[in-house]
Amino acid sequence: MASNIIEHGQAAAPVDGTVGDRHGKKNHNKYRRDKPWDNADIDHWENNPWDESTGDTLPGGRLLEESSFATLFPKYREKYLREVWPLVTRTLDKYKIACELNLVEGSMTVRTTRKTSDPYIILKARDLIKLLARSIPAPQALKILNDEYNCDIIKIGGLVRNKERFVKRRQRLIGPDGATLKALELLTQCYILVQGNTVSVMGTHKGIKKVRTVVIECMNNIHPVYNIKRLMIMKELEKDPKLQNESWERFLPTFQKKNLSKRRKPRQVVEEAQKAAKNGGEGKVRSKKKSYTPFPPAQQPSKIDLQLDSGEYFLSERERKARQLSEKKMASKEKSEEKRRAREMEFVHPSMLEDSQDRDDDPEANPKDAVSSGDDGPPDDLERLTSKFAKKKRKSSGVGGGDEESKKSSKKKKKKRKSKD
Repeated sequence: MASNIIEHGQAAAPVDGTVGDRHGKKNHNKYRRDKPWDNADIDHWENNPWDESTGDTLPGGRLLEESSFATLFPKYREKYLREVWPLVTRTLDKYKIACELNLVEGSMTVRTTRKTSDPYIILKARDLIKLLARSIPAPQALKILNDEYNCDIIKIGGLVRNKERFVKRRQRLIGPDGATLKALELLTQCYILVQGNTVSVMGTHKGIKKVRTVVIECMNNIHPVYNIKRLMIMKELEKDPKLQNESWERFLPTFQKKNLSKRRKPRQVVEEAQKAAKNGGEGKVRSKKKSYTPFPPAQQPSKIDLQLDSGEYFLSERERKARQLSEKKMASKEKSEEKRRAREMEFVHPSMLEDSQDRDDDPEANPKDAVSSGDDGPPDDLERLTSKFAKKKRKSSGVGGGDEESKKSSKKKKKKRKSKD
């Protein structure tokens, strides 16, 4: 595979041949000679696959040194990798690359052999084991060996400090039922997988660059929907050949952050406030503004101070635990009593509850309340009570006389029986 590599400290020379800078900056390309690839007609993004049949050979026939790459994989991927490893081995054998799965150390290793002819395929094999370690399925990960595919693993774990905020923003990137991620895949023509603290991307260079921008901005609290809308407009503009050499800034939307001075209240809260104002100011009472005092508030008593006041501080650990246990039992007993009363109230008819409430409110309906209040009750009630006591006296006297007569008759009968005998 052909690749243009610029060494450290060098930069590509301008195509038009201009040297130097008007603003007095140091020009590092002053003594740089023109290279054969400094030509506007050459497409540097074109992929030329390695093919030995067309004359792609290494000088000397083979690689001078053995190159190897290794990567670790998590424990939960061990079972899947053991199942898929024969497929990975067969695929890499076609490219003359050796591979090894070490379950003791939890690592995967790829290395070149004497028969390896493509010098770049070892880097592709390195990307393959990285993708397999990041939970990408083997059939999809093996596509990275083709020259049309490239990959990037975006680390998002250190971009957000707060764990809860990080989880929310990562879920925002995925979207409801993966809708946001699917839309991003269709617009960029890339395969995207969000796993743990990384986002794995497979596709073209341009698509990977777009995905990286969207992912990093999402972690910086910019919703991916804005970037998706921007990408949709750019995709439509690419179809127009007249706009290829023009700036698209006038067509693309610009989203700016709005720092509101006052927090907007929800509609429901506003409606409740309006209803309360119509009902005569009923509702939540606004707390009065406290007057400013230069003196600090009084210090609150500590836990030890409270224990000293209650005497709990001087108790032993065993006594303290017993006291806490008894308090818990008392609280639970009171709560169970309240629940029992609430359960019993369910079996009481609502009409009876209403009658009891009416009686409590009306003192005339309750004679006890009327007597206790000092009002003279009606004469009918007094007559009824006197007649009731008189009946009870009569019954008690009648029952006693009958008992004496029955005793005398029984004695007479016994005497008659004895005389007969």
